[in-house]
Amino acid sequence: MNRILAIGANGSVGRHVVAALAEGGHDVRALVRSRATSVLPEGVEAVEGDLADPESLAAALGGGVDAVYLMWPGIPVQPRVVELIAEHAERVVYLSADVADLADDEPAVIFHQEIERLIRHSGLGWTFVRAIDFAGNMLGWADQVREGVVRWPYGQARRSLVHERDIADVAVRALTEDGHEGAKYVVTGPESIAHAELARIIGEELGTEVRWEELAPETARERLTAAWGHAAFVESRLRAWESFTREPERVTDTVERVLGRPPHGFRSWVRDHAADFR
Repeated sequence: MNRILAIGANGSVGRHVVAALAEGGHDVRALVRSRATSVLPEGVEAVEGDLADPESLAAALGGGVDAVYLMWPGIPVQPRVVELIAEHAERVVYLSADVADLADDEPAVIFHQEIERLIRHSGLGWTFVRAIDFAGNMLGWADQVREGVVRWPYGQARRSLVHERDIADVAVRALTEDGHEGAKYVVTGPESIAHAELARIIGEELGTEVRWEELAPETARERLTAAWGHAAFVESRLRAWESFTREPERVTDTVERVLGRPPHGFRSWVRDHAADFR
């Protein structure tokens, strides 16, 4: 494989994708909004561009690109982006979401399904890496962790949060090896852990006590809508968390099957991000 373009190179997953590709000796090009503010591994070529302006991708895709890692931020879908990738590359690995665990009318489902549809009909060889909720979203608890108490709804909702490095490693394998075309890899953590237990584990790994305080769903709805500014998204999250009190978020064997090693556990993720909680 000649050259791999990473779109979303500065994201929580993308930076691990770029680092792993560079360490593996691959020719890597990173699409960035600004070279001045991007920190990339040595030897990685930075090219400026923005998915909101599809034609700005021409320089990044030109000159020989065989495969593309694609992460699409929360901006409107631009079909031209997929068309351009198909004109220049042979393979795309798209960081999607585990749409099976979400309601069909949820905006995130519609968003990812539209991009997947465009890719499936593009003529590209494709792999969808459908990640379960990122462990990194627990950084939203950081201020509460510093106060020693996490106030959140559905303490018994059991989650299979995934380490961003596992998502990246699966994506890299699909970018650099044959045999992954047409795969829809659902990537999860190794086990389902209750919200309240997640808070306790964070405290243990930080060497401090973190208490759980159950927040009524009605109160959570009001606070999260004010914080996130998206009532429909808040409602969908509350529905999902309530459902995980009855049936845990699913756990797959994707990481072990694709990489030949077990996925990183939540404790490992907390140790990697301990500084972000302090």
